[in-house]
Amino acid sequence: MKTKDVGAMRETRGNSRYFFLVIVFLFWFSSYIYVPVLSPYVEHLGASYIMVGMVLGVYGLMQILFRLPIGIGSDYLNRRRPFIYLGLIASGVSCLLFMWGAQPGWALVARAVSGIAASAWVVYSVMFAGYFPKEEAGKAMGMLQFTTVIAQLTSMMISGYMVEHWGWNAPFLIGGIVAFGALLLALRLPEQRPEKRESAVKIKDLTAVMKEPLLVRVSLLSVLAHCVLFITMFGYTPIQALNIGASKESLGILTLAFMVPHAVATLYGSRFFGKLLGDRGTLILGFTGSAVFTFLIPSMPSLAALCVTQIGNGFMQGLIFPLLLGKSVSGVAPYKRATAMGFYQAVYAIGMSGGPFVAGWISGVYGLEGGFWLGAVAAAFAAVLSWFWMRDRIE
Repeated sequence: MKTKDVGAMRETRGNSRYFFLVIVFLFWFSSYIYVPVLSPYVEHLGASYIMVGMVLGVYGLMQILFRLPIGIGSDYLNRRRPFIYLGLIASGVSCLLFMWGAQPGWALVARAVSGIAASAWVVYSVMFAGYFPKEEAGKAMGMLQFTTVIAQLTSMMISGYMVEHWGWNAPFLIGGIVAFGALLLALRLPEQRPEKRESAVKIKDLTAVMKEPLLVRVSLLSVLAHCVLFITMFGYTPIQALNIGASKESLGILTLAFMVPHAVATLYGSRFFGKLLGDRGTLILGFTGSAVFTFLIPSMPSLAALCVTQIGNGFMQGLIFPLLLGKSVSGVAPYKRATAMGFYQAVYAIGMSGGPFVAGWISGVYGLEGGFWLGAVAAAFAAVLSWFWMRDRIE
């Protein structure tokens, strides 16, 4: 192939990457614009802590049910675009359902549909990785994770302000508009065929992927990581902030305190600490630090003090996620990556579902601090597992 052709191919691939990242940004923007106010909103509707936990937890439950089938289906059909469309449509519909009725039951249904939307992230992750050579999978996941964090930060920063000035439905309305706008852009995406195969992928080959020891280990560690995340920033921390006198508008400050260091750690932290401490040391640092900051949340007397715990938690969790995400598909053939990613994301969704649900039950019995203590224990346990499971560098 001529040098000019190679250069043109690289330029086309680069343009496709950035166009895809725009869609990724809009996808997560629509999905997270209401997250900081979700638990206060459900509580505002008259729900108990247990019901709040159910609404928060059903998001992960739907991903447990749908992520792996979507990954297998994408690999089996050798197609990506239909599942990209599915995610955007479901994200928009979930926002509309939140607006449909001001009752906890409707909130439960709407959050379940948003869980289906997030299930399509399996294919987003694999499709973006397909724009890179196999040896750059870590770089691809870092860019994807960074875009996700920026989208979450941007959307979550404005949700409290919107509710304070325009009412509870404003974030849901904007989220729906953004999702359907992103769908129009996604119609321009070219289909991505992972690779030409002599025969159709066999189900037995896909099930073998799910038995890979490294994939299983990082998936279980990710369960605990997401358990902590969805108990804290994406769960009960906003309620804790309101309980100590913060306004709805100031929830944007709380979000900023978490998401900025999280974004920095996602893009740079894991690389720096990976070289300094190795993969095992980075995971132990991230989980141990997250355990400490989560444990301190209920004892913080003011919003400023609470923000300090969020700065620490955001950074520590930012060390963890890119490392685990990048290794979930390393060493897996391209035409099996959606299955590996589907397994990884379906397993860690157990933490997204079970964490806030159990925390809601514990909070109903022992008070809100009980849920945060559960998150701290989960992070500490993950640090111990990292010590025993990650003796060798994850390659």
